[in-house]
Amino acid sequence: MMSIWEKETFYKPVDILIVGSGLVGLWTAYELKKRQPALSVRIIDKGDIPTGASTRNAGFACFGSVTELLSDKEQTGEALMLEVVENRYKGIQKTRTLLGDEQIGFEACGGYEAINKYYNNYADLGEHIIDLNKSLQQITALQETFTINNQALQTLGLSGFNALAYSPLEGALHSGKLVQRLTALVQQMGVSISMNKPLLQWQQQATTITVATPNETIQCSQLIFATNGFTQTLLPNTNVVPGRGQVLVTKPIPGLKLYGTFHYDEGFYYWRHLGNRVLLGGGRNQAFEAEETCILETTNTIQEHLLSFLNNHILQGYNIANTSDLIEHHWAGIMAFTKNKLPEVKAVANNVITVIACNGMGVALSSIIAEQVADKVLG
Repeated sequence: MMSIWEKETFYKPVDILIVGSGLVGLWTAYELKKRQPALSVRIIDKGDIPTGASTRNAGFACFGSVTELLSDKEQTGEALMLEVVENRYKGIQKTRTLLGDEQIGFEACGGYEAINKYYNNYADLGEHIIDLNKSLQQITALQETFTINNQALQTLGLSGFNALAYSPLEGALHSGKLVQRLTALVQQMGVSISMNKPLLQWQQQATTITVATPNETIQCSQLIFATNGFTQTLLPNTNVVPGRGQVLVTKPIPGLKLYGTFHYDEGFYYWRHLGNRVLLGGGRNQAFEAEETCILETTNTIQEHLLSFLNNHILQGYNIANTSDLIEHHWAGIMAFTKNKLPEVKAVANNVITVIACNGMGVALSSIIAEQVADKVLG
């Protein structure tokens, strides 16, 4: 049987080859070309669009909810928690400034977290927020990054919650427009992007790396894997766990009160207005092992759970006979997670780097991670 390396191929040497055309891959290409415009940079992707999380996320421009940050502080320590939050916050500002709010469909609608009395720290919630705000002031320059706004529970049409924490610094955006805008930008800088070109195999020589695709062999001096949750299928020893995120979207709802981006239960549930529709995602914590997968399919278990959440907490006051009839769209995306919630930028071989695991915060983190990659590659 003919080896993949013995097939007739067409060589296109490049300085840097990036595998993955999602946000991390695009931002990495941007940073490399910005610093060294003469570099030849190429991106390849197995799909006709980036299909992991970049175009399948819920469109949240957020840096972390109160209970998530308090949980991270307890698990990893305050210094590491603040480092992650600062990178997320800076990433959102960088994205908006460089790409433009209108071009990426950004809405400065604010971010909320719904909390109920069963939360372990509910009795001391006010004190925890005061302490958190003091720590975050050095990052956001606000005395109150988070405030309690329980009155909004009723005006926003929410049910089954006891408290609502609010931050004016978060918002929503259009994921597709974000990817399109960033793609156009890097192409203008001279980056070549080839879709429907999966990496089949790679080999390392003395000074170059050879990458095989179904119809082309590419030589490069530096290989970067920006394949997030799919990285284990290419590099089985990678220290990252995939996590499927499932989302549903309703049909238009007349008189919808909901406005803003929302989180619940340390960020495991998230929802927002989409015009006069509701977009709701999450529930991964209901079936952790089953959702540690790269299969891009929704499941009845999670979708039914999200439907119940929608009915009990978001649409209680709308007199809707059958909430399931409202669902118009649903999809799944693949995220990647590490134990310390830090992205992994790691050399796996000479001139071969993996840059993965935004831990569900790719919209906020990817532009800052790309700076770290450029530092590592270019010195």
